[in-house]
Amino acid sequence: MSLFRAGRPTRWQSLATSLITALLLFLAMPGYFGWWPLLFVALVPLLSAALYLPPLRSGCMGLLAGFIYNLLTLHWLVVVLGKYGGLPPWLSVPAMVLLALYMGIYFALFCLLVSMFGGRSWHKERSVVTLVWIAPVLWVGLDYLRGILFTGFPWLDLGYGLYSQPILIQAADLGGHHLISFGLVLANGLIVSIIDRQRSKVHWNIRTERRLLFAACCFLIFIFGYSMVRYRVMPSLYRPALQAEISVVQGNILQDEKWVPEKKEKTVAIYERLSRRALAGKTTELLVWPETALPFYPQNDPLSRRVADLVRKENVYLLTGAPTYQVDQAGEKPKIEYFNSALLVDPGGVIVSTYAKQHLVPFGEYVPLRKYLPFLAPLVVNVGDFTAGRSSSPLPLGNDLKLGILICFESIFPEIARNEVAAGANILVNLTNDAWYGRTSAPYQSMAMTVFRAVETKRSLVRAANTGISGFIDPTGNIIEKTDIFVPQAITAQLPVFEKQTVFVRSGYMFGAACLAFIPVLLLFRRRHL
Repeated sequence: MSLFRAGRPTRWQSLATSLITALLLFLAMPGYFGWWPLLFVALVPLLSAALYLPPLRSGCMGLLAGFIYNLLTLHWLVVVLGKYGGLPPWLSVPAMVLLALYMGIYFALFCLLVSMFGGRSWHKERSVVTLVWIAPVLWVGLDYLRGILFTGFPWLDLGYGLYSQPILIQAADLGGHHLISFGLVLANGLIVSIIDRQRSKVHWNIRTERRLLFAACCFLIFIFGYSMVRYRVMPSLYRPALQAEISVVQGNILQDEKWVPEKKEKTVAIYERLSRRALAGKTTELLVWPETALPFYPQNDPLSRRVADLVRKENVYLLTGAPTYQVDQAGEKPKIEYFNSALLVDPGGVIVSTYAKQHLVPFGEYVPLRKYLPFLAPLVVNVGDFTAGRSSSPLPLGNDLKLGILICFESIFPEIARNEVAAGANILVNLTNDAWYGRTSAPYQSMAMTVFRAVETKRSLVRAANTGISGFIDPTGNIIEKTDIFVPQAITAQLPVFEKQTVFVRSGYMFGAACLAFIPVLLLFRRRHL
């Protein structure tokens, strides 16, 4: 039998397929529901339809599915742009729609290419194996492209949906989260092949097809079997390692109050109070405050002395986010550059090292083509117009700890964490301010993606978020402890300091790029065989 009785889906069936796939993906991904088992079947309707639809119709079906899914997933953008970015609804809502449409283009390309390479619209009978193996290559290749094109926006790739199941995602230390996405799409393709094999007119004696389907099963067993074994073995490797006691403070400073000059002293007082509570009776080595926890420039603000007094009295290192500036005297006129920074303050109250955010948020921390888009300037009024940092070097803390810093949405870019670990980082720290998102699904989605940075690099990860979610993640992706959103809180944990580099750090980070590079090869191969 076929998933579609008449073979090729009708227009209404194509529309239903798009809606079903979009809803299944939305229900499966972290945020409101997180029903992760749906990830193993969510793409089955889309792949089944693409198997029979011609490329153009398949692409339109994919565009609709991607648009609806991303509209549901990225609705928080209206809160970011409207409530906190200062844009009116007639600009913020179309901006969200345009972003959802842009993200849907990748779904469209996926379905179009699946139909071209593995579809039957131009051939009476064709092996389903082509679809099974090519679909995950196309999906991962396009995900990788989305992560680098136009500065990149790899928000909530498919594999991230399994963040709550660390026993299934340890293979990320081989090929990153892209390898987990590859496995999920492959699993969906195998289900399509099982359905397809139930048809009456099937050549069961095609040995190559059966072997390739068996190979796909073996590949899935390897990915998830490796993950299960690795999950059980890893604790015995990192438990004997040095344990670092770290405290995180979540100040819960509302975004519309954060940059009010009259309230910056109150903000510092909140962090002082929560920090003393966190450190009482503890042997904490490092105290961590979130992104821009200090709503002023530490170089010239008297409140910096209070921060220094705190760390001297408590005899602890402090890592905190703060805006900083630098005067460049190289040109004819002095030029001031502003940075979104992380500052490491030693127990003597001295700033001993800094990190400047490398991957800035377009239209949030800087405005591309600002001369030509002056109406978007309100987006950066509250946080300034920042310059990107240039260094991935970890911040040394004493002789044992080397901190790899991820500020805000840098945590969704695996190459940044990978570069820092390759440079020697043995603990990752994510400082963020998710107050922008309000009470939407975005803080949960952001946390889900951060989990994979720990698993890929096998490094403990500390997350300090202004309004949550803050927490601690061990090298296998277990969330040891976390906070609720929009509550002032301080938590402490002991984290293993693991030193060994994973395959992902050494070379596996190229897995997504390899899938993307394979797509032109497939196009060339198809052209020669037409």
